[in-house]
Amino acid sequence: MSESVLGIDIGGTGIKGAVIDLQTGALLTKKIKYKTPAVSTPDAVLKIIRNLLHDFSWEGKPLGIGFPAIIKNGVAKSAANVDKSWKGFDIQSFLSQELEVPTTVVNDADAAGMAEFRFGSANNMKGTVLLLTLGTGIGSALFRDGRLVPNVEMGHLKWLDSIAEDYASNRARKRDGLDWPQFGGRLNEILNHISFLMSPDMIIIGGGISKNFEFYEPYIDIDATVVPAMLKNEAGIIGAAIYSSF
Repeated sequence: MSESVLGIDIGGTGIKGAVIDLQTGALLTKKIKYKTPAVSTPDAVLKIIRNLLHDFSWEGKPLGIGFPAIIKNGVAKSAANVDKSWKGFDIQSFLSQELEVPTTVVNDADAAGMAEFRFGSANNMKGTVLLLTLGTGIGSALFRDGRLVPNVEMGHLKWLDSIAEDYASNRARKRDGLDWPQFGGRLNEILNHISFLMSPDMIIIGGGISKNFEFYEPYIDIDATVVPAMLKNEAGIIGAAIYSSF
């Protein structure tokens, strides 16, 4: 098995990558980021990935991709914040063939969760661990005794007249002009509901808003350990690389 892999995190606004040490999770290179094409079709995204391969002199070597969609056997079953042409598209086969290298594809939240589980806040703990990434929506990654339960979409839990991510994502906070106590209260409602349904031992709060955890932590009161993510915006890259080694 290779000791290092190029991890690439594809998002709605940016596509970023770095070479990752699989034993430690450390970035062996600086992170490079490109803006996601306005029309983010497979061919347009492929061009950016080729740029990253060139940047890191990674042609002919395996890579891991984190992608914002439900992924089953390398096929996108949804298309969140990317062009709708990805839905039903065999991403893994397409990239492996076009790049002529072994390529693995995983849901972006699952990738971030794998990084946090192995090298971040969870520290390989036993029991039930849930990562929630609070951004435009709410991504989620679920682990039971270290095993990933893929494509868990907790952000789409029915809540009030809509779904959880319309109520307690970072986008909802900005949209509704919530201060930290108000946001913390909303998030606590969602976390209590999830805790009732799943009885997790730990919930990790990820996404950019995790850096402000101290401001809304006092308003969270549930029967589980709640901690901020440690790896911040690098978790998706690290997790995509880890997944490629399985």
